[in-house]
Amino acid sequence: MTTYRAERVSAGHGLLEGPVWTPEGLLVADATAGGVLRISDSGVTETVIEHRRGIGGMAIHSGGGLVISGRNVAVKGLVGSDDTATHVLKENDPTNGIIGYNDLTVDAHGRLYVGSLAFVASESRDVDKPGQLFCIDLDGSARIVADDILLTNGLGFSPDGSLLYHADTLRSTVFVYEVGDGGSLGPKRPFVQRSDDGHPDGLAVDVAGNVWVALPHTGRVACFDAAGRCTASIQIDVPMVTSLTFGGEDMRDLYIVSGSEGLDSDRGAGVFKARVETPGLAIARCRVPL
Repeated sequence: MTTYRAERVSAGHGLLEGPVWTPEGLLVADATAGGVLRISDSGVTETVIEHRRGIGGMAIHSGGGLVISGRNVAVKGLVGSDDTATHVLKENDPTNGIIGYNDLTVDAHGRLYVGSLAFVASESRDVDKPGQLFCIDLDGSARIVADDILLTNGLGFSPDGSLLYHADTLRSTVFVYEVGDGGSLGPKRPFVQRSDDGHPDGLAVDVAGNVWVALPHTGRVACFDAAGRCTASIQIDVPMVTSLTFGGEDMRDLYIVSGSEGLDSDRGAGVFKARVETPGLAIARCRVPL
């Protein structure tokens, strides 16, 4: 097994989620402190979206704004842009068990896939209330493409787009779906089950089809090949590793973000970076209309 070393890029955050790499710096949401930050490799930090808390996933929109999840799914312009308004793509629906939305990803066509939450994270979790996985299509319509997800988290497509990986944290499992015509999904099947050493959270896929998974409470990121075998790992010095994304000019920099749980401070989270052998897949821009 290959072990990679990670260096700390930034510190002093609450609960970091939804990392997205851009040439201008890493975009990452602080779910507890609020807002979206842009963090350079030298640690310089600026706020590009203010105030909003509870963001679980992000993606770049083709119109220049940022897709963000949380109480709804919306596109919001960055501070300093011509359009800083919020354009809602999908509202929550508490009467039908949709309290909000968590992680998300985009397919090669620009469709948005996002998982719904049936509970508020700060409240007791009712595992009898699973969420769904939605596809928001290029005409703006939304449909359920998978269901029975207890705690939806990381999402990522295989290099050829034929498979979608999806972490269900409370089931300690990364599932995989076959992707059909028009973005439909086949039945899910287990890809990796990790109840022994951490429940899967965020994930990212590289060009060889390896799936890199954040394992909260362990401080560890594990890499699994297409057969589900663990082939590499990265350890950081913060236990609550939450998510990750590839970046850098050659896409070989793996950025890892964390939370403060398990530390003495509620602002102990940080951003870490590891240099890995295989480049990561670039995530397409969302093309759902505003």
